[in-house]
Amino acid sequence: MSQAARTSTRRANLRQLGGLAAGVGLSACRPARGQGGAAPAPEAYRALMAGGPWLNTSPLRPEDLRGRVLLVNFWTYTCINSLRPLPYVRAWAEKYKDRGLVVVGVHTPEFNVEKDLANVRRACAAQGVTYPVVLDSDFRIWRAFDNEAWPAFYFVGADGRVRDRKLGENGYDASERRIQQLLSEARDAPVTDAIVPIAGTGAQAAPDWANLGSGESYVGYGKATGFASPGGARPDAPSLYRAAPSLALNHWSLAGRWTMGTEFTTLAGAPGAIAFRFHARDLHLVMGPSAPDKPVRFRVRIDGAAPGGDHGADIDAEGWGRLDQPRMYQLVRQARPVADRTFEIEFQAPGARAYVFTFG
Repeated sequence: MSQAARTSTRRANLRQLGGLAAGVGLSACRPARGQGGAAPAPEAYRALMAGGPWLNTSPLRPEDLRGRVLLVNFWTYTCINSLRPLPYVRAWAEKYKDRGLVVVGVHTPEFNVEKDLANVRRACAAQGVTYPVVLDSDFRIWRAFDNEAWPAFYFVGADGRVRDRKLGENGYDASERRIQQLLSEARDAPVTDAIVPIAGTGAQAAPDWANLGSGESYVGYGKATGFASPGGARPDAPSLYRAAPSLALNHWSLAGRWTMGTEFTTLAGAPGAIAFRFHARDLHLVMGPSAPDKPVRFRVRIDGAAPGGDHGADIDAEGWGRLDQPRMYQLVRQARPVADRTFEIEFQAPGARAYVFTFG
């Protein structure tokens, strides 16, 4: 597995997400700069303080951060790359809160449903995020930090300057050491606590890098790849799709009547199914009902059979689950040796929206 895969990020196409003002030139998926360096501190601070609404705290003020070390974590709640670092961020927030560390999660959305305050509040509770979170739905804070990926970590010293940044997962020991260095500098006394191993559970567990042969795959036509239904995509119109007779690895198809939109694809008439040929321990699907009061029952099969011990946290061993919130659903966690498998999800009522497959 390459180092690039091991430090995975979700890159942002900001023009598509509406994150840039007209005329600002930033290409999508640009290569990351060095991990050091960042935006000028005054602009970044002003944007952070002006953001909101805030969760888990009253709005922070400059005086709340004076003389303190700040860790800024850009994340979004449907992104698996953003969820897996959370056990570390929670641990650092708790471990160093009495020695001058302030952790702020900047929630910058990829999908429109992630702009909804109630959805973000629910996600924070579900993911155990109790430190301050500021919503950045207009990408103002993101732009001020010149950020380009989820997750991203910015290390701000007690002098108010952005001293370092880290893009992507992993490198957690080095990140904690950087926090310790900044705290030592601020306190004029060494902070050298032992680095304790941290293990996430559920969707927050570390991925199986050695067996990760599938990457994220969007279901909306704006960024979709690998679509294999005969006849191809028919954007923005209810259309009858047929399942592909066979799927190559990392290809997928629709069956039933669907409307394929830019950001998500919606089931227009039940039943309807999505199939994906993948190679990974975990399979997740970001999805939600088209109306909050209309949950949708669904069933998952792996290679045509009930998943049994390979079921994810959001379904049972027979493959049954309930789509009732817009979020990431963990549908497969293979217990057996990982191999190429064919995943299928069938929805029992119209209105299901599918956004993106992710893997771990």
